Amino acid sequence: MRQSPHELRQMPKTIHVLAFANVQLLDVTGPLQVFASANDIARQQGAPAPYAPSVIASGGGAVMSSAGLALLAESLPEQSSDTLIIAGGWGVYAAAEDPSLVAWVREHSAGCRRVSSVCTGAFLLAASGWLDGRRVVTHWTRCEQLAQQHPQLQVEPNPIFINDGPVWTSAGVTAGIDLALAMVEADLGRTMALEVARQLVVFLKRPGGQSQFSVTLSLQKEGSRFDDLHAWISENLTKDLGVPTLALQAGMSERSFVRHYRADTGQTPARAIELIRVETARRLLSDTGVPIKRVAVQCGFGSEETLRRSFLRAMGVTPQAYRERFSVSVAAEGQSVYSTASTSAT
Repeated sequence: MRQSPHELRQMPKTIHVLAFANVQLLDVTGPLQVFASANDIARQQGAPAPYAPSVIASGGGAVMSSAGLALLAESLPEQSSDTLIIAGGWGVYAAAEDPSLVAWVREHSAGCRRVSSVCTGAFLLAASGWLDGRRVVTHWTRCEQLAQQHPQLQVEPNPIFINDGPVWTSAGVTAGIDLALAMVEADLGRTMALEVARQLVVFLKRPGGQSQFSVTLSLQKEGSRFDDLHAWISENLTKDLGVPTLALQAGMSERSFVRHYRADTGQTPARAIELIRVETARRLLSDTGVPIKRVAVQCGFGSEETLRRSFLRAMGVTPQAYRERFSVSVAAEGQSVYSTASTSAT
């Protein structure tokens, strides 16, 4: 429920976003802009700004992001934050090995109303012990690594964000915006969160999980012997793509092909083909007006019902629902269409 003007006057709530050298820029600026937009809307409504957002870093001063843009950060605060958000980025691994910073996160978080991480910021938060025993998420390419390094965590690869008690974690890069919008909704109500989402031209709640943005990329490995095969499959989706055909195309025996393919990609050939077909269908649904029944045929599903089942399994939404939300030619009432999320790992 939206807070009353009296409650708003008890704010602003301090929002501290923790940065470090080689931080992912959007992990910092995405959530910050959500809270800044909430402030703008509140002022337009004649209410005080509900948030006091700022960037903090060990030692304060200029912090260089991995994008080459420096951020001017305040020193680590001595007083508790209402909300502490730990950004991610390539520099998070060094940050997680800094004993003084890890200790500060551990001690400071005890006084916060909520503690959170964006993308790989979960590695620093995990190092502090605040994720122990909790359900967490990080960028889809780093979930396995996080689970291996911190087996006491319950790492879930698909959610856009997870709220487990006072601890919030989010998936890759742009998911920090989803996380911050959920926090605004929890603080100020759905109406305010929706107004912020509309101003930023994003969905208040994205359909499906982060797997919808990574089904094809998850098959790609550096130097993989099957990259050419995947390209061939993408161009021949309506052909017979049984193991004999694929093994012949790969120049391997059927037995050797199945064994090596699963070892290299982590998928069976049948599952990989389904994902590639779904990925192609996703592009047709978002970029063209081709009828769904024809999309099913062009992608090799044969029937619309087969496409629907596979799409639900891989994406978490139906083809029709996906088209309604992501088509370049369709806009939801009162807001523009939101493009797919970045797949860059941080």
